[in-house]
Amino acid sequence: MDQKVAGLLNDQVNKELYSAYLYLDMANFYAGQGLDGFANWYEIQAKEEQDHAMLMYRYLHNNGETVTLGAIDKPDKEFKALPDPLKAAHEHEQYVTSLINAIYDAAQAAKDHRTMQFLDWFVKEQGEEEKNSADLIRKMELFGGDAKGLYMLNSELAGRVYSAPSLQL
Repeated sequence: MDQKVAGLLNDQVNKELYSAYLYLDMANFYAGQGLDGFANWYEIQAKEEQDHAMLMYRYLHNNGETVTLGAIDKPDKEFKALPDPLKAAHEHEQYVTSLINAIYDAAQAAKDHRTMQFLDWFVKEQGEEEKNSADLIRKMELFGGDAKGLYMLNSELAGRVYSAPSLQL
């Protein structure tokens, strides 16, 4: 495996774990606001990010690479209003997309077709994540200012269930 690509994937393992922390912090904010549905949504997001980290971790190991785990930074966002975590999540997903794209570009430059194929799933996943986060912002803008609308949105988000990714390594 190309060492630049392996290094970028290793860094991404740590960044995915940070993402899990960030989403857990968002869940914590919403739990404190009494919005258990929003908290549920972000708890599941945190689990997904942990899964992403583990997929990359396993991929590296399956390709003879050693994984170096770094310290995970404390989330540095401060949330004051209900839409704040939604907007921060969307910005974060856009950032993660740029990171995945950079790894893909490095794999393409190295003609590492196996890693490009592995990353195809993450490219698709990031498109879904950006759409979901943008949709949540839109729903909050449409319904969040009304108590009944916020209740219904919270109830909708409470119904989200976790499902592990089915990516074959």
